[in-house]
Amino acid sequence: MKINFGRVLLGGLVAGIVLNIGEYILNDKVFGAQMKEYFPKHNFPMPGGNAIAVAVVMTLILGFVIVLGYAAIRSRFGPGPKTAIIAALFAWFGVSVYPNVLGAAFGFVPTNVLGIALVWQLIEFSIAAMIGSWLYKE
Repeated sequence: MKINFGRVLLGGLVAGIVLNIGEYILNDKVFGAQMKEYFPKHNFPMPGGNAIAVAVVMTLILGFVIVLGYAAIRSRFGPGPKTAIIAALFAWFGVSVYPNVLGAAFGFVPTNVLGIALVWQLIEFSIAAMIGSWLYKE
């Protein structure tokens, strides 16, 4: 079976928008106060327009990658939410778990927010994958 790239683009765009909304809420509303305290304390500049633009674009691309992953494994696991969650788990581990756990181990990521961020993103990635995969049709 061939992958329907037009539907990957549609589902990926919507998944990317869902991810961006989730990341905005997480980073601005949930962790905003901690970030405003942590960044200057560790001599990190507060993210500005360029950094935020890069984050938004990369998060949109992540939505496409998750839906493409779903399309690629759909023939093995079957269509539906279970396969979408499997695709989300692959992305979540590579994008969230691995770099954040290592970042915490090296002191770049505060350990007091690590668990919240990982659980939030697991839910966020799963929702985005389920919505994006719902829009994907072969």
